[in-house]
Amino acid sequence: MILRLLQNHIHKKLGTGKALIILGARQTGKTTLLKQTFEGQGKVLWLNGDEPDTQRLFENSSSSRMKVLFAGHNTLAVDEAQRINDVGLKFKLITDHIPELQLIATGSSAFELANQTNEPLTGRKWEYHLYPLSFGELVNHHGLLEEIRLLPHRLVYGSYPEVVTSPGQEKELLKQLSDSYLYKDILMWENIKKPEKLLKLMQALAFQLGNEVSYNELGSFIGLDNQTVEKYIQLLEKTFVIFRLSAFNRNLRKELKRSRKIYFYDNGIRNALIANFNLVEMRTDIGALWENYLISERMKALHYTQQWVNSWFWRTQDQQEIDYLEERNGKIDAYEFKWNPKAKAKLSKTFSRAYPDHEFYKITPDNFDNFLL
Repeated sequence: MILRLLQNHIHKKLGTGKALIILGARQTGKTTLLKQTFEGQGKVLWLNGDEPDTQRLFENSSSSRMKVLFAGHNTLAVDEAQRINDVGLKFKLITDHIPELQLIATGSSAFELANQTNEPLTGRKWEYHLYPLSFGELVNHHGLLEEIRLLPHRLVYGSYPEVVTSPGQEKELLKQLSDSYLYKDILMWENIKKPEKLLKLMQALAFQLGNEVSYNELGSFIGLDNQTVEKYIQLLEKTFVIFRLSAFNRNLRKELKRSRKIYFYDNGIRNALIANFNLVEMRTDIGALWENYLISERMKALHYTQQWVNSWFWRTQDQQEIDYLEERNGKIDAYEFKWNPKAKAKLSKTFSRAYPDHEFYKITPDNFDNFLL
């Protein structure tokens, strides 16, 4: 059993009078996390928002009726809560009128759960994100040496929990996820009439991994207008399939200002979309895979250790670039990612002169563990 890094954070927030909201893609282990966290924690009522009877349970429910419904329990755990109508308002009634009941809920689509709870639950919730297994979690389970040895495998197959724990079945499991299950909430809530367009967009993003993304070019290729492309990308973000990284710009006229790159939270999903599970030694896209892995794992590590930084990439009109930047407390750290440890990495003099208060690092398979732990 792989213990999740969020468990300690969740335990510390129990009994504070606020709801605990855990958001993340389907199949990342949210239900398992809940059961591990609340095993032996008294009388827990388990509900699943995907079940029609759970949805009906909350229909037209007043605080008085919910007091009766949930009497005798000290914890209410609601899985896939985004499927419940007006879930934010219902949860507000619980936190305001049944303070002795600890509410904890999961959601696989932030555009339903997070947006509806954003206003009603302002000041009444602790919110966390759960991702595919992180490098840190796998190191805690397997040990550092074993995870370093498994790095080529992770670059190809990613780290969804069932993929990690089912050796030999990786391709089949990832195909099931990437075919529709991972983004079923988008199809369900947005009533997308041409899901093949959504899949084609995801494949186009997978092929452009590590490159700047143009909504206009994507739209022309897929046959969608710019607004629809942007909407679909936002929905894929809100279901935790992809995330955007913006361009850093402060002082220089030639810095790209409105550019963005798009990464996948999991390498395995990206490779499943393009049906390429070749070994790293046989790949022409190893640089992009390495970049996606490091940036997605860094995002997980920062979230789980509660470090607050600003993250960007940097590029100029004359093609000077830096893979990844972080800023904290006014200081900038610049990173270049090289799969080949012998490859040279030199920081742009233009960047150095414009932003003298910086540190520069080259991240390779020889030292990546220091970057992710």
